[in-house]
Amino acid sequence: MRRFLVRVATLAAAASTLAIPVAPAATAAAPGLSFRPLHYNTNGYNWGGYAATGSGFTSVSATWTEARATCNSTNNLYAPWVGIDGYGSSTVEQTGVATDCSSGSPVHQAWYEMYPANPVYLSLSSYPVSAGDVINASVTYAGSSKYTLKLTDSTRGWTFTTTKSLSAQRTSAEVIIESPTGSYPNFGTLSFSSATVNGKSLSSFGPVALDPSANGTYEARTGALGSGGTSFTETFLHA
Repeated sequence: MRRFLVRVATLAAAASTLAIPVAPAATAAAPGLSFRPLHYNTNGYNWGGYAATGSGFTSVSATWTEARATCNSTNNLYAPWVGIDGYGSSTVEQTGVATDCSSGSPVHQAWYEMYPANPVYLSLSSYPVSAGDVINASVTYAGSSKYTLKLTDSTRGWTFTTTKSLSAQRTSAEVIIESPTGSYPNFGTLSFSSATVNGKSLSSFGPVALDPSANGTYEARTGALGSGGTSFTETFLHA
């Protein structure tokens, strides 16, 4: 049984710990796996990052530099993403970049998902991603049960945008890293910046901070919110 530790976030540090369940993920090499709401998790409690909770969430956005991952095994798989819902609800509207080690080397692939629909992976030739690329991801509620998902690789100069319909509660918004296999590649330190929810700093919502762990061993550590409450780091600790 895998677990993760949840911490209530403040600008300076995280406080109070308790164990509660969260969700898994997916990549192109493992199309049967999906990023799913926390209570559907079967592979372990693998979220790291921050989740704002409440009601009426309309947007979430963040920027990161794609980490230079080292594969420890072909089971290594993880992704940074942003999304609405999933933390205590049965849908997730999300987009990000997955890093898959099933070939023995890290492969980066952009994707989006409107769970419970299957994830959609973007063409590697049309939307290439490499370590060191600067990525911006956003999910925006467009009204009438429609969501606009946008992913930009400013290093390579492409932007992908799609609008999809889904009946959802909009009760959370997240900036997350996640492993569906519970096995992270060594990604070193990944830094999120410009993290906003509903056009405000992520910290203004008093988000829950999440640290993924397995059998009492931390897999990654979520840093405190800084830079006006819009930035934080994820540091690899254990595969």
